[in-house]
Amino acid sequence: MEQLFFQVNHIFSFVIPVSDFFWDFPTNMAWYKSIPILGNFSLAVLLLLGCGFFFTMRTGFMQATHFRKSLLILANVKSGETGISPLAAFLLSSAMRVGPGNILGVTGAISVGGPGALFWMWFSAALGMATAYSEAVLAQIFKESKGNEFIGGLPFYGYRLLGSRTCAGVMLSAMYIIYAMCCIPAQGFNVVTSINQMASLATGTEIATISTTSCIIAAAMVLFTIWISFGGIRTVTHVTNGMVPVMAIVYVLVVLLLIALNLNELPYFFVAVFTGAFSPDAVFGAIFGTVLIQGVKRGLMSNEAGQGTITMAAACADARHPCEQGLVQAVGVFLDTFIICTLTGFIVVMSHLWSTPAVTAWFGLGKLPRFLASAAALTPDSPLTAPIAFLLTFCFCLFALTCLIGMVSFSEIAANRISRSPRFINSIRLLGVLITAFGITCSLAGIDLGNLWSISDLGNILIVFTNVPLLLIGAKYVLRATRHYKAKDGTPFTSAVIGFKEPLWWDTKK
Repeated sequence: MEQLFFQVNHIFSFVIPVSDFFWDFPTNMAWYKSIPILGNFSLAVLLLLGCGFFFTMRTGFMQATHFRKSLLILANVKSGETGISPLAAFLLSSAMRVGPGNILGVTGAISVGGPGALFWMWFSAALGMATAYSEAVLAQIFKESKGNEFIGGLPFYGYRLLGSRTCAGVMLSAMYIIYAMCCIPAQGFNVVTSINQMASLATGTEIATISTTSCIIAAAMVLFTIWISFGGIRTVTHVTNGMVPVMAIVYVLVVLLLIALNLNELPYFFVAVFTGAFSPDAVFGAIFGTVLIQGVKRGLMSNEAGQGTITMAAACADARHPCEQGLVQAVGVFLDTFIICTLTGFIVVMSHLWSTPAVTAWFGLGKLPRFLASAAALTPDSPLTAPIAFLLTFCFCLFALTCLIGMVSFSEIAANRISRSPRFINSIRLLGVLITAFGITCSLAGIDLGNLWSISDLGNILIVFTNVPLLLIGAKYVLRATRHYKAKDGTPFTSAVIGFKEPLWWDTKK
């Protein structure tokens, strides 16, 4: 069995250089790389930043001027006859947006670019909120009803924006499903590994990779995935409605406790972040562009604004106007980066491990152990060290689990653009279960298939190159919908408001 895993890993060895090429283009060209600052920015990052800047300016800083309104919309917990409540849609999107990258990505960014990278994560998120607003508005405009559910997102608005061509919808759906299925094994792997780690911390005994406990955990995870996969969107929202608040509250409280225990380090944190944003520490041999690119890239990849990968959740909501769900999704980026990622940054920066003589040993750790080592450094020789490590691992586990749930659920929604046949939808559900089981089995075997995980990076960059042009094509509809929303003239939102010639679900709304 182990040999089979290694063969699978080897088969996909070609993916890493292909993925790196697309992510780095054109920084992998000498003439471009030689350009100061700009030469550090790949086309993907420029597209995402540019898209965020464009929508920020054209919507009149909607993410800031209507932030209070966004919070009021979130207070609506009532679901309609069709669709889910705005709050449920927010929690569903946060299930996937707030993932392991909020810990691993931030730790990695600070490791490479220093604390200043965190400032640029904030910067990219401020623009990304406008992008998330715009893609959610498109998801709402072009959503469709299916029984007592709404379905929509990237494949659906792409289908409409490209002239309602069936091939466009099918290709976009297939792209998302492939991307999600390639990400699922890593999340299954992370969930089982973190549960084993929690069991070891709780018992004080190292749990063997292959043991009765590990097998029980793995079996429970597979059964849970089956229940989620075949339960439909309302089952998924019931789960995310419970999990997301728990993981967010626990994470916030644990980090606030660590901050309270290390209040004397707060000034150092802010000095390190703001100073490092413009003059990175020489210990990394970094230039300004390295800090900038690490913060921007990790920030955009963490909150996923502009990738279209969370637009399915936005389409599920029963909103009174498309722009309302756009505002809700902008808050999702705020939660992800300004709160969760910043809290991770507090732990990593305040621990000083990234800048001490022990930095070499710290770098030698994996990103999660590196993060946990930073947390432990904030409670040296304290009885709180083990409980805090347990709670942080618990949060990481839920981050991975909710991310897995989101990918399985959104794959099913995307599949509806190809076919709504129960047999086809069930086949996508079953595929998600099997691939989750594969990732879990890799964990039991103690094998981290790095080449296989890199496929998700390739899928991610391909979705960026696909989604951003679609957002720009659909910009006129977003801006017209925004003007209508701001006008508050009492007229209902219809296809006529945005000048779209084909009938929309909104035209049938009573």
